[in-house]
Amino acid sequence: MSQGGGAARGPAKPQDQGWAWMVLLAAVLLQALTLGFPSCIGVFFTDLQHEFQASNSETSWFPSIMVAVLHGGGPLCSILVKRFGCRFAVMLGGLLSGVGMVSSSFCRSISQLYLTAGLITGLGSCFSFQAGVTVLGYYFVRWRTLANAMASTGVSLGFTLWPLLSQYLLDEMGWRSTFLIFGGILLNCCVCGAIMRPVELAPGSPLQSPKPAEEPGRRAEGARLSNGASYPHPKLQQPTRRTACFQTLQKYLAFDILCQNKGYQIYTIGVTWMMMGFALPHVYLVPYAIHNGVEERRAALLISVIGLINILIRPLTGLLSGHRVFTGRRIYLFSLAVLLCGLSNFICVISAKFSVLIVYCVILSIAMSGVGALTFQVLMDVVEMERFSSALGLFTILESITLLIGPPLTGLLVDITNDFHYVFYNSSFFLISAALFMGLSFCALEKKNKLKETSKVPLENAPRYQYNEMPADPQPESLSPPAVVYITSI
Repeated sequence: MSQGGGAARGPAKPQDQGWAWMVLLAAVLLQALTLGFPSCIGVFFTDLQHEFQASNSETSWFPSIMVAVLHGGGPLCSILVKRFGCRFAVMLGGLLSGVGMVSSSFCRSISQLYLTAGLITGLGSCFSFQAGVTVLGYYFVRWRTLANAMASTGVSLGFTLWPLLSQYLLDEMGWRSTFLIFGGILLNCCVCGAIMRPVELAPGSPLQSPKPAEEPGRRAEGARLSNGASYPHPKLQQPTRRTACFQTLQKYLAFDILCQNKGYQIYTIGVTWMMMGFALPHVYLVPYAIHNGVEERRAALLISVIGLINILIRPLTGLLSGHRVFTGRRIYLFSLAVLLCGLSNFICVISAKFSVLIVYCVILSIAMSGVGALTFQVLMDVVEMERFSSALGLFTILESITLLIGPPLTGLLVDITNDFHYVFYNSSFFLISAALFMGLSFCALEKKNKLKETSKVPLENAPRYQYNEMPADPQPESLSPPAVVYITSI
């Protein structure tokens, strides 16, 4: 696999050292501010229901839209990153997030909240989060797995602090003033973005120094053209409108990777299906606990317990998955973590006592640490860094669809049956089935490619006098996927 896209082709000065660790710290804070933020929405669930006289399904659309846009705005983020760089995208995202939450404090209906906190804040969080993930791939090569795992601890930090802060501010000031304060807190994404200066090449590198808005992948692309590449005829450089549209979609949504790369195809489908159930406990755990007689402060503490354990476990998961033993096998660790998440939900069905829910949170958080630490690392294993931003855009926009419809549909089921147990039944079904699908599919694909590699050996070692018996056009054989299918050259 190519390590780090265009930046890895030259001896990049800041990679794995120096300022890269400041960028990692900024990425940790970014993920705490963006991915960790939706974890506190369950604290406001009951108050928002009473304020707007809304049902479980109507209220759950608010966090669903926020999380769906957070993940589904990837193509827009890819365009911003390509044109203006990661720093600009992160700072713009921080501004949108802050404005969205400030506007939410003045909402007079639940539908207005969908627009402000759901759409605007979700889109801003998307820009900050995804651009922050992308820039790590350029700053880290050798320690990329550890860097991704360390950055994902920011989510755990957010899971720990946001619910506690939310419950305190809600008790003291009410939800409107709390949302106003949250707007100011989210503006700190702009500070994190200012730290993420563009990657600079070492002196003496054959590549030219980048412009402020130019990304390493684009510099490498220009370098290949400048190093003796043949240029097409001028008439061939004027594509039709249909061709230009197709090229734009391919550039920012990576449909070509989805069609050609079996590993990316399986992983994207599996994670998209998984997201139907992954977010359900985060949205409904606090309302479920309150519905069963748990005090509101103790119910908010449940989410914080998940975050606290994640802070301790995620770095260990990153170190473990970064070991050479797991090279090419991280997808199996990921599938195992998803399976454990699904099985843990049955604990909530057994009992809703606070002590039992604490046990559930501990087991769920251990499994979540594996999912969180490996999600983007597995994606980086599947595609090269030159196409990571585009692959991430398509990956997130597909999973955002299921993130959007999962909680409201489950909320509708709860409204009809008045039984919160269906939240955890649904979550378990989607998580377990997704884990089995990804694990078994990658196992079958790996065996298939091993058979192909084995069948190539007799042809490569055949005596010279047998060359006439070989096919005249061996290209289809040479285009077969490599042995480790989830580290695919594009």
